[in-house]
Amino acid sequence: MFYCFSKQSVNISNMTDKNKSHLVVLSGAGISAESGLKTFRDSDGLWEGYSVEDVATPEAFLRNPLRVLKFYNERRKAAIDARPNEAHLMLAALEEKYTVSIITQNVDDLHERAGSTSILHLHGLLNKSQSIKNPSLIYDVKGTEINMGDLCELGSQLRPFIVWFGEDVPMITEAVKWVQKADILLVIGTSLQVYPAAGLLKYFPSFKPLYVIDPKPIHVLDKPNYTQINEIASKGMNILVKKYL
Repeated sequence: MFYCFSKQSVNISNMTDKNKSHLVVLSGAGISAESGLKTFRDSDGLWEGYSVEDVATPEAFLRNPLRVLKFYNERRKAAIDARPNEAHLMLAALEEKYTVSIITQNVDDLHERAGSTSILHLHGLLNKSQSIKNPSLIYDVKGTEINMGDLCELGSQLRPFIVWFGEDVPMITEAVKWVQKADILLVIGTSLQVYPAAGLLKYFPSFKPLYVIDPKPIHVLDKPNYTQINEIASKGMNILVKKYL
């Protein structure tokens, strides 16, 4: 299984302050793009020049593990060099006024480095590795690379701690619980095209406020009580905080 930080299930009741409204954030690649990290799939269907099918599926790892490890080693180095941008920092600052829980599709740790304290990673983390033999064995990556011959305690090869296409998204159940308990939902930097993450919106009550920040118009069906801000993440966050929160 995949977990956000540890092998323990997340108990949201222990993270919320009853005196604060609960703001749940669903973030995507658009928020990290302002820190210089490429979005998962560009308009040409490639990710950093690679076909997604060649680097982001279990079959790709079986066919060519060296290529897949090299690809994620490069992404890991890029994430380490990146810095949280204004949007990340503003989300962290909102914890003074709200209980903020972030559900992110991103595999970088920029939310953590910005100071946010409650983050659920749906698709894993670049700075962690995972045993092929026993997926519940998860380790911090030492340095910047996972290489062939890097083994878990059972003697099995390590792979990136990433949810690839064709694999289950175990943390989606916890994410649903967060969305159901939210007082406010903010969607930022995601086009709501990738499932099951995009399906989280159906669990948020329509009568509660929903805000969507993305430079491209996104049509949120069956959610009449939502506000759309068509800006990049940092500009959109400034508008959101000044005008609505």
